[in-house]
This record gives sequence, structure tokens and C-alpha cells, in this order.
Amino acid sequence: MKQITSVQNPFIKSLVLLQEKAKARKQTGTFLIEGLREISLAIKGGYEIETVLFLPELVTENQIHKLVNSPVQLIEINKEVYQKLAYRDTTEGVLAIAKTKSMLLSDLKLSDNPLIVVAEAPEKPGNIGALLRTADAANLDAVLIANPKSDLYNPNIVRSSVGCLFTNQIATGTTAEIIAFLKEKKIDFYCATLQNSTSYHTQDFTTPTALVVGTEATGLTQDWRDAATQNIIIPMQGEIDSMNVSVAAAILIFEAKRQRGFN
Repeated sequence: MKQITSVQNPFIKSLVLLQEKAKARKQTGTFLIEGLREISLAIKGGYEIETVLFLPELVTENQIHKLVNSPVQLIEINKEVYQKLAYRDTTEGVLAIAKTKSMLLSDLKLSDNPLIVVAEAPEKPGNIGALLRTADAANLDAVLIANPKSDLYNPNIVRSSVGCLFTNQIATGTTAEIIAFLKEKKIDFYCATLQNSTSYHTQDFTTPTALVVGTEATGLTQDWRDAATQNIIIPMQGEIDSMNVSVAAAILIFEAKRQRGFN
């Protein structure tokens, strides 16, 4: 088995770039996953694992073989190398190099009565991670990101989603492409916005539905507001007129789930 004990090793330097640079992830078509649970969820979600790096004092070779059924390169590393690569403060002792997915709208497999969330131009990885956790909790058909500002394989998204990046169907596209996709699939879409809106709980979300949220700073673009089946609003009773985008999405998603009998 290969062993690497120097942070100056060229391969380790390339992995540091993979953690830090979206360009490196795009060029290689790979990214890093940290933690046994996250690696397990990635495998369950159909991600191909190329290499596993591990600290032998924390994770055994047998554990890795049980986790990854397919042939995979194993590299034993020391604590110094692990700390150079690890993104989290907690030490789990295992990292995997995985292949990215294309995230095309055409690859989505939807149910007969889909429930989807759409986020337009979300910027903060933590919000995207929280949104993916909510989508997993609600077992949504898909999460669509319109005009993405962040690389979805950003390690902060992997971390903040606690692996839900791998448990959801995710697709990206422009606002125009996603609107066209929803119309083609005959999915009604309800846009959370202050303008020309009605209270969200008055709408029927039991038919094919997409719930659309924008950024806290600027909200949704005019294209979404003009094309919406209905613009909706969460009534606010305090001094501010907006809330965290992942929180707003969760309120809308679970109202839809309630209407559907949590099915």
C-alpha cells in the first residue's frame, strides 16, 4: 500500500488545490469528501470514489473495504498530511477523492407528482448546505440552482450539507433554462417575493410544484416574478421584511409536505 508522509508531496499539493480552488475541481472533474458518513452517502448517491486516504490509527483498512465495495486506491497518510487536507476541525481520519457529476436538468428523474425547490443565485455555501439538508429531510424530488454563484463541490457546502449534497437530485441552469424546464414538465412554480404576492398558505401545493426562493439581499429577478404561477409571501410580523433563504424555503417546503399528508 502506498504511504505519504510529507505535505510537500506533489500529489498532496494537488489535493490542497482541490480543496481550495473551484478551477482545480472543474479541470480534474474530482473533489474531496471528508468523513465516513459523507463518503458512505456519496457512494449511496452514485458517486464514483477513486482514492481513499486514511490515518491508520483512526480508520482501518478493513473499515474502508466495507465502506467502498468497488476497487479503490488506498493511501496511508500521517497526521500532518491529514491536517493539511482536512477541512473540518474534528478528526475522522479519512478522505476520499470522488468524481463530480454533471448536474444537468435533462438527467433528473422526477416522480409523477414532483415537489421541487429552486434557489436563484444563492451565494453563501452555508445557506446552500442548509437548503440541501432541508430538501433531504423532506425527501424532495430535486433541488435546482439557477445561475449558481458557488461551485457546489465547495468543501464548505459538502460540510454544511452533512452529506446531503449526495442524497438529493441536484441540477443547475440559467433562470431561463429552469423556467423552460418547469413549463415543459407542466410543473407549477410559486415564487417567494414581496411584490404582487399572496400568503403562501392559501395556495394548493398538492399538484406538481416548484417552490422558488431568491437571495436575501435582492430577492428573485423579474423573470421569475413575471413567469410565476403565483407569487407568494410568508407574512412577517416584526420589523424586517425578509428572513434567511434556507429558513424561508423550509417553511414553504413543509407547508407543501403538510398539504400532501407528508407523503
